[in-house]
Amino acid sequence: MQSDAGVSPSVWSASAQIPDRPPLRQDASAEICIVGGGIAGLSAAYYLAREGKSLVLVDDGPLGGGATSRTTAHLTNAFDDRYYQVARLHGADVARLVAQSHTAAIDAIDNIVREERIDCDFERLPGYLFMSPGGDADELHRELEAVRDAGIKAVEFVPRLPLSFSDFGPALCFPRQGQFHPLRYIAGLAAAVERYGGKIYTHTHARRIEGGERAHVETDDGFVIAADAVIVATNTPVNDQVTMHTKQAPYRTYVVGARLPVGAVPSMLLWDTLHPYHYVRVQRNIDGRDVLIVGGEDHKTGQADDFDRRYAHLQEWTRTRFPMIEGFDYHWSGQVMEPVDYLGFIGRNPGHEENVYIVTGDSGNGMTHGTIAGLLLRDLLLRRENPWASVYDPARISFGAAGDFARENLNVAVQFADYATAGELQSIDDVLPGQGAVIRNGWKKIAVYRDDSGVPHCHSAVCTHLRCIVHWNSAEQSWDCPCHGSRFDKFDGHPINGPALHGLAPIEDLRES
Repeated sequence: MQSDAGVSPSVWSASAQIPDRPPLRQDASAEICIVGGGIAGLSAAYYLAREGKSLVLVDDGPLGGGATSRTTAHLTNAFDDRYYQVARLHGADVARLVAQSHTAAIDAIDNIVREERIDCDFERLPGYLFMSPGGDADELHRELEAVRDAGIKAVEFVPRLPLSFSDFGPALCFPRQGQFHPLRYIAGLAAAVERYGGKIYTHTHARRIEGGERAHVETDDGFVIAADAVIVATNTPVNDQVTMHTKQAPYRTYVVGARLPVGAVPSMLLWDTLHPYHYVRVQRNIDGRDVLIVGGEDHKTGQADDFDRRYAHLQEWTRTRFPMIEGFDYHWSGQVMEPVDYLGFIGRNPGHEENVYIVTGDSGNGMTHGTIAGLLLRDLLLRRENPWASVYDPARISFGAAGDFARENLNVAVQFADYATAGELQSIDDVLPGQGAVIRNGWKKIAVYRDDSGVPHCHSAVCTHLRCIVHWNSAEQSWDCPCHGSRFDKFDGHPINGPALHGLAPIEDLRES
């Protein structure tokens, strides 16, 4: 299966095939319409279908073709932004609910895999948060105290990891974490949704989403899905113009996959204390080999294009600590949404009708966050009490995060200076085959991609979300918005990542000299 989120295949997309579903070809009606076929959308579909709810799920690409295909698939309750930070900003009670929800998500995946007999290499394994070189062990002790206060009592401080080939220094050991092959899991989850009566359509782009007495989703082909409620599970909301996008920021993260001798590295999850941090795991039996998966080197989306350097840094970091690797077979990048107050957003979309729900802000815990969304949205839609509802409420205001909120939104404001700058190249003639660049044409800025046969594909460089100027992503060959993370196809300008719902406007009259 080819991901539609980038040209560099992940180890998952290179080793799994999810059967395509047909596109929607007529109007439809259901109790629930879900937009997005990644882990969040399909988890919600699974739990709601099991409750007997009629539902229609649509995705504008293949199932799992977005952020879910670009993950490294850690299943962990070792919170990405640290429990001591959550407790400081939100209080000890919220930290306990965060720990409870991520622990419950791992257990939920475990149960689904067994009940639905999904062959996805799921396993339980320990995870280790280890100190980066030159780091302060006080951070580990501070997090250990916060983790135990949050209710994860089995976490222990260890003087070193149980690895003979390298000394990673002291660490916190989190028992009973998990990992799996995310696309094989998605394939099994989708099949289960259909067994319980859910309808799934792929290659169906939702161009308008509206709530109201009877919510509806309109597709690019003009078909309408009417529903009692709509769930927007598109990594970042495509139905919300401003509100949610001021509360989180998009980041690109990079991953390499290295060949290992079989059994050379035991099953474990690893994370260091750097900012941005490194994250490590092993995937067994990819073409008869083990693959060591290492990620990190994050940056704001659309605000860097030095991917060669970032991949080189990851490879150097990996070789130093895992001397037995035999070479690098994979590299890819993904996109994560970082909420300014550490916690994701699951629930009713603020300022909109009560029957439109969103899932976003996954940070570095996307697989468990998407599963939490399935559990919580089921309860919200069935009017059941759930203690996590207030924790993940998209309408919450966190005054303690005002500094981060201001910093991220000032960063967005600065990007509008691109309107005044010169183009990256002088003219369309300067854009080489296989490359993209933004050029100035009078007062307009034009995004030009020249394909391998020499044909230029020209679009307005103005993002259709809030009108920032897009930048060329040479790693994944897409046009990326540096403001809120929208990404667009190099050939036809089609949106491949929200919040933009509409594609870049084509430019028909730009001529080469």
